[in-house]
Amino acid sequence: MAASAAEPGTARASARVPERSSFYGQSLGRLLDGGILQRTMSVLVVCGATADRDVFRELGFKQVTVSNLAEDGADYAPYSFSVQDAEDLSYDDGVFDLVAVSGGLHHCRSPHRALLEMYRVARKAVFVLESRDSALMRAGARLGIVDDYEVTAVAAHGFRAGGVRHTSAPNFVYRWTEREVEKTVASNAPHARHRIHYFHELELPFSVLEARHGRLGGAVARIAEPALRLLTRALPSQANLFAFLIEKPTLPEDLQPWMRLDDDLPVANEDWIRARTAVPTEHDDRR
Repeated sequence: MAASAAEPGTARASARVPERSSFYGQSLGRLLDGGILQRTMSVLVVCGATADRDVFRELGFKQVTVSNLAEDGADYAPYSFSVQDAEDLSYDDGVFDLVAVSGGLHHCRSPHRALLEMYRVARKAVFVLESRDSALMRAGARLGIVDDYEVTAVAAHGFRAGGVRHTSAPNFVYRWTEREVEKTVASNAPHARHRIHYFHELELPFSVLEARHGRLGGAVARIAEPALRLLTRALPSQANLFAFLIEKPTLPEDLQPWMRLDDDLPVANEDWIRARTAVPTEHDDRR
């Protein structure tokens, strides 16, 4: 599965901080500049909020539907809004060119299910921005600097929402790695090769740190920021923000070599497999 260089599923991103929006727009902008995305694409945003509207509007996208579990009364013009459960989208396969989420998958009961629902309804690509699972983030959780469960998000919603599936139960912050993305997609669509583009960024969530630790928390983070930037410049995988774009395969070009198309459906390429393996002449169901 090729990888090129370069934290709602089901609930509104609870701690939608401005720090994340910068990386959100920058990552999408790089994909536009590289010709991988186009502004004419139809877009579905899951676990969306007005911050998503602002990012896509600033980038010049024309056809965007922002969705979440419930209507919130916000003005999403010039775009539309739809009530959608990211773990069970009501759309048919391949309805939107691009399906995107920023900081929402970790609010799902099954982040992987939400990712694969996004993949299903996307025609060309899926874009995700979440936190990355790294040694630095795990150390921060052990030291109590960052949350493993988003208790601060629930507090910010008056203890009535902001957690898993936008309930008052603090959600576990599910963080991703490149390998996990690749395994999830390969398990879902094993017949094809995928191009996946990864982006990393250190953007300290000062507003969240101050909400949890007060002004001292924000001050300490600002003091530590230069050293953390040096570290993540040398080791990008230790950055706290992680984005990836999965390009959906084009068939037959992206078929695995042991597959072929039969009436447009991928099936096993028996000639390829027999030429490379000791396959019995008759089917053997023994395990």
